[in-house]
Amino acid sequence: MPLTCRGRIRGEEPSRGDVDDALGKFSLTLIDSLDTLVVLNKTKEFEDAVKKVLRDVNLDNDVVVSVFETNIRVLGGLLGGHSLAIMLKEKGEYMQWYNDELLQMAKQLGYKLLPAFNTTSGLPYPRINLKFGIRKPEARTGTETDTCTACAGTLILEFAALSRFTGATIFEEYARKALDFLWEKRQRSSNLVGVTINIHTGDWVRKDSGVGAGIDSYYEYLLKAYVLLGDDSFLERFNTHYDAIMRYISQPPLLLDVHIHKPMLNARTWMDALLAFFPGLQVLKGDIRPAIETHEMLYQVIKKHNFLPEAFTTDFRVHWAQHPLRPEFAESTYFLYKATGDPYYLEVGKTLIENLNKYARVPCGFAAMKDVRTGSHEDRMDSFFLAEMFKYLYLLFADKEDIIFDIEDYIFTTEAHLLPLWLSTTNQSVSKKSTTSEYIELDDSNFDWTCPNTQILFPNDPLYAQSIREPLKNVVDKSCPRGVIRVEESFRSGSRPPLRARDFMATNPEHLEILKKMGVSLIHLKDGRVQLVQHAIQAASSIDAEDGLRFMQEMIELSSQQQKEQQLPPRAVQIVSHPFFGRVVLTAGPAQFGLDLSKHKETRGFVASSKPYNGCSELTNPEAVMGKIALLVRGQCMFAEKARNIQNAGAIGGIVIDDNEGSSSDTAPLFQMAGDGKDTDDIKIPMLFLFSKEGSIILDAIREYEEVEVLLSDKAKDRDPETENESQNQSAEQTTPGSQEVDLVAGASPEDSPLNSHPEASSPAAADSAAASASPSQQNSDPTENHGPPGFDGECTYLDEDEEQSETEEDSSPNVSWGKEAQPMHPILANWNEDMEAIEMMEKEMKKREMMKGEL
Repeated sequence: MPLTCRGRIRGEEPSRGDVDDALGKFSLTLIDSLDTLVVLNKTKEFEDAVKKVLRDVNLDNDVVVSVFETNIRVLGGLLGGHSLAIMLKEKGEYMQWYNDELLQMAKQLGYKLLPAFNTTSGLPYPRINLKFGIRKPEARTGTETDTCTACAGTLILEFAALSRFTGATIFEEYARKALDFLWEKRQRSSNLVGVTINIHTGDWVRKDSGVGAGIDSYYEYLLKAYVLLGDDSFLERFNTHYDAIMRYISQPPLLLDVHIHKPMLNARTWMDALLAFFPGLQVLKGDIRPAIETHEMLYQVIKKHNFLPEAFTTDFRVHWAQHPLRPEFAESTYFLYKATGDPYYLEVGKTLIENLNKYARVPCGFAAMKDVRTGSHEDRMDSFFLAEMFKYLYLLFADKEDIIFDIEDYIFTTEAHLLPLWLSTTNQSVSKKSTTSEYIELDDSNFDWTCPNTQILFPNDPLYAQSIREPLKNVVDKSCPRGVIRVEESFRSGSRPPLRARDFMATNPEHLEILKKMGVSLIHLKDGRVQLVQHAIQAASSIDAEDGLRFMQEMIELSSQQQKEQQLPPRAVQIVSHPFFGRVVLTAGPAQFGLDLSKHKETRGFVASSKPYNGCSELTNPEAVMGKIALLVRGQCMFAEKARNIQNAGAIGGIVIDDNEGSSSDTAPLFQMAGDGKDTDDIKIPMLFLFSKEGSIILDAIREYEEVEVLLSDKAKDRDPETENESQNQSAEQTTPGSQEVDLVAGASPEDSPLNSHPEASSPAAADSAAASASPSQQNSDPTENHGPPGFDGECTYLDEDEEQSETEEDSSPNVSWGKEAQPMHPILANWNEDMEAIEMMEKEMKKREMMKGEL
């Protein structure tokens, strides 16, 4: 928890739902980052860390954990640590005392995970109790019926490595059985797999298919299992799936989910951040051109938003605004640089490092972004940040002599743990019987590239990759994305294009006739709304049925977008005074009245508490809030009344803090403050809302530093290093040498969910529904997956507000030179070598303690 400077312990912090299933009270971050220390040539620190794991980590905990996360992070971390421990021992300087202790822990953990595979299908349960296993009353798990494809299909590397290291074949056998079952259950006509499958029946629960969340590492492990284990059946399966991916999902530079039974039909019009790994996998496969194209598209999105949003639409707007510091894009950047040697990818890596230091670095590490649009932080630094992001960025810039072992002798797991390739010839007691009996040799010459000769694949021409990237340079900001037009539509001889949702009018007889042809019925509800229902069987043809399904999806998205347009985006409260210097950004709820921060310059000023604190009557301390930003507590009157009272006292802005003690944007959606039902044009100052947990940061800062200056804006502003340095120099006599920071908690809503409006309510309420609704009843699609804005066929349908925001974001994005010579490694990483020294904690006693130094 990099803002509050402490570890996150399961059960001691508010539950975050499924995200916490990675936590098992087994020192997750320590284990996950073991082999990173060796890559960074921190061998002494690695030896100390291994001793800490052996001394302190307990795997026999009464806690329910994710089988998938525990496998890739903890089992993989132990195996990666063991792989490099025996390597160091062989070198003769470090780890001379080591006697396979990490391997024995990995074996113990492997046996704890095996009960999860006790299903008729061989697919594992998604969760298991480390102490009590599955199904027992005290286990509190074992009733689940579904798991994701990646969850069941991302086990073979770790489990096979455990078998090869120990000679216990049971682990590899169980992982192979799960992979065999997934292969048998693929959709035979499309050769695609769905996102979620029933672990008992093998039926697909979610029938959309892509290369992102829920499926991603299943494909990765098929190819890497072939590389590590040498079993041709894994390569045959991967090639079959890859052919389907490139045939249906790949729409360069986009990768869009489709339906497994109707692969020509898009399942959604947005992409998630996890698919950023795919260019790296394509490099490993040897298919370089689409890898360059997709990577460049992702980089353009990053340049627009500083980070890759958790999800973004086909016209490159934010769909889900969070960014938990995911490493997949850095991973693909590393592999593309390894494949091409193009210094452009060093420039990309430099941009990633600069953005991390500029926007994510906080007193005790690097904080995830709650909202890439506002720059607000989340008190979260997942273990994969140290396990993967540090590793890939270091390797990107490292020369061969910077690494104390040959990285080419190892393969990366999906968590970037290192497994030695010599395992392929060790303890081969598992039968290699191929279960790919129905494999058909595909007419695709690029299958010959899987074990590539780089001189053939990648011409010795520095302009090669640039020539592929060049057409995509402006794909995000300055041109409309290429239309998503399927082959079937492009060959409609003479037929009129299908009706678009944005053009539909319920009073137009011609439109109603088109709906009827597409199998869509129109129902008039008593409240005046119109409901649409599709019955595919009533459509005039299969093509018309697909048009109807697409129309319904567009209508759902349009309805969702109309609701969003009625709501304001979140705002930012940024603490800019010493010792914060803009490094702390709190997500704030906006107001439907007062100064609109998205259209006017931000408001900057010192804060002062109003008296009375609720602001519900004329202020008794107008001299204290004059020319300042007033702090108020929620309750006892309308928000607009509070605003008028502080405005009359001369305040230049207001921050309302929730009166519900302990409330936090970590666990509750933000909402916007509504007016009082009267004309609020008289309110000219900006008003923002903070939950109790975020508000307490400002209040605690006032108690410690007296004068606290904040910036109210629509998004966080860039820090000014010169101002920060000047302020630090001015306060040097008053502070300990080094940067002084404060115990912080910041946050925004867990999802990019609509803001709820309240004139002054005691609890959040749902936002009003749209005037018109479209029911996806009896569709072969999951409407919850379709929240993107219109523009299905690539038509640019930007809102004015979004256009303004895009221009602002483009201006604030780092400028990256194209095709320049790469800078040396040391200047690029210089800022990462700062010591994290004395950190000022802000709990009640405000004790000072020295934090561990971290270097990169």
